[in-house]
Amino acid sequence: MSAPERIPPRSLTPPPTRLPPPSKEASRLVSPAELLALGELTVRGRVREASNAVLYCTVEYEGHSAPCVYKPVAGERPLWDFPDGTLAQREVAAYEVSEATGWGLVPPTVLRDGPYGQGMCQLWIEVEAAGGGADGDGSGQAGGPELLALVEGDEPGPGWKAVGYAEVGEGRTALLVHADDVRLRRLAVLDAVINNGDRKGGHLLPAAGGRLYAIDHGVTFNADDKLRTLLWGWAGEPLPKDVLEVLARLADQLADGGPLCARLAELITEAEIEALRARVAALLRTGKHPEPSGQWPAIPWPPV
Repeated sequence: MSAPERIPPRSLTPPPTRLPPPSKEASRLVSPAELLALGELTVRGRVREASNAVLYCTVEYEGHSAPCVYKPVAGERPLWDFPDGTLAQREVAAYEVSEATGWGLVPPTVLRDGPYGQGMCQLWIEVEAAGGGADGDGSGQAGGPELLALVEGDEPGPGWKAVGYAEVGEGRTALLVHADDVRLRRLAVLDAVINNGDRKGGHLLPAAGGRLYAIDHGVTFNADDKLRTLLWGWAGEPLPKDVLEVLARLADQLADGGPLCARLAELITEAEIEALRARVAALLRTGKHPEPSGQWPAIPWPPV
């Protein structure tokens, strides 16, 4: 029996249009992480398109409630290049590193027990309707047309960065481009830091207020180079000064004895932490966005 089949099927309940306000019984404000870690999880359905078991839930704690995603370790498919039963921990580690940068690109994520055992629990992000974000940055679908596109010709055009050519059927190709957007640029750096092996378009969630979140970070932090992403548009370009400052602070937080290092030690191996430090150091040393190594497929498949 495959890993997702170990989780009983249920119909998927549509998420609410917005987070509900605290009930009258709420005695105090709680952080999203506290709500996710301590709240009572109720499974409402299953996202069937996912390769691993992904359960849509609600979580309730001290009068507060929110929709969330729960990925039990029992529902993880084995991978040849990652230790079994470690994807949930890697998702939490990605959140911890994202928070350390101050960019807030990964939704609040915790490791906890649930109805089907230990797993990752992450705040559900409601995708903003098309045109609803600040300056029109919102998109009605994950990785929507305002973030990624296929265009004719050999040039990306103003406001876009070229990734490469993609087959579009009947022997035709088109140029795959992504937006020249500061949020995507920061995400490209975060992916290089955490060694994300699967940055697809469907993992990009434009949210209210011009926010951009990224999800699905199970195949990260490998000690070997695994970077596969659609965000190669800045490859080889100098890193912005503010990004270098963030990386320098991150390097300090990853030092032995630092709180981030101690937290990551609970989630990934010592060798993976050393490789993480080395990637941050390499970015600071070169001062440039990384380029494809040529040792590993540079773009995930399928790309969405």
